Amino acid sequence: MQPLVIACHIIWTAYGWWLPNDPRGSGSTVIRNDLLKALGELHHGRKRVQPCSAAIRAFYEDAESLLKYPRLTFENEAIACIARAFASVIQDMKYTCYACAIMPDHVHLIIRKHKHLAEEMIQNLQQASSQLLKQENLFTADHPVWTGGGGWKVFLDHPDEIWQTIDCVDDNPLQIGQPAQKWPFVTPYNNWPLHEGHNPNSPYARRLRGR
Repeated sequence: MQPLVIACHIIWTAYGWWLPNDPRGSGSTVIRNDLLKALGELHHGRKRVQPCSAAIRAFYEDAESLLKYPRLTFENEAIACIARAFASVIQDMKYTCYACAIMPDHVHLIIRKHKHLAEEMIQNLQQASSQLLKQENLFTADHPVWTGGGGWKVFLDHPDEIWQTIDCVDDNPLQIGQPAQKWPFVTPYNNWPLHEGHNPNSPYARRLRGR
């Protein structure tokens, strides 16, 4: 029996990061920029044996001159702008966001199951944040904000997985010496769909009891 997805962990990177032939592996199936092919072969999926940090740094130093635009790194003003865009989308689309980390080169969000597919959520959040960053003149109109490819989706099917993933997302800023991020659009997780007062006969509750 296939598990019922109750939330999705979505991740994507700023322009120029985690390229298709990243030495760690990637979610890409094709290298669209012919110049980047000189950096190495594409490996779909995360490699079992990961390269050292020096190899990753060397890869991106070599890639810098091959990219059409400069690689982006978000400073505090851009991070705050991205957060405002996310807040607007989450309110307008009625998403329930359980965690969010906006890093200098990538973002993480955990969003409860919704009528929108994960790919549509990513598209809505990317589009709104890209537009607002350019409206506020933080980047030029022609510069891509996000790396193409749609990002990554990790489907979560048990409250325990959500709790564990929230901890991982919240820990991201701390790992690089930044303060914890507290965003007003993040809803504290209440163990949904096994929250207090839940319907024990809901399809989620029945399926999770079976586990």
